[in-house]
Amino acid sequence: MITYDYKFRVAYPDTDQMGTMHHANYVKYYEAARWELFRSIGVSYNSLEQSGVMCPVITMNFKFIKTTRYDELLTVKTRLKAMKGVRMWFTYQMYNEQNQLINEAETEIAFVGRDNWKPCSAPDFLLEAIQKHTTTQIIDK
Repeated sequence: MITYDYKFRVAYPDTDQMGTMHHANYVKYYEAARWELFRSIGVSYNSLEQSGVMCPVITMNFKFIKTTRYDELLTVKTRLKAMKGVRMWFTYQMYNEQNQLINEAETEIAFVGRDNWKPCSAPDFLLEAIQKHTTTQIIDK
């Protein structure tokens, strides 16, 4: 398992008329957290694209527990849960400044060719980086 804590402040434009972070913005923060997890093991999303691989989200689930407001410092605990074939799964837990869980999410990501959008294997350099940094077996070919 690989985990990463991503911290950010809720930006004013990300709030809605009720003064809370709009639900659509959770998607962008979870995406940022996911790619920062990979960056922490030495793999940028740009390097995946340059190798000819794209990683579209194919499923996404959220559980909204508490609201959050402008300028609050949040932490997303991101975990690469599993990889199998041409897919990988991530879980996310978002905490407020009081360390209260405010949101949980899961995403399923596919590996596809940049030019043809057909399913493909993860690049070897990504698999090697994951193996090097994982604490348990997460890759199942």
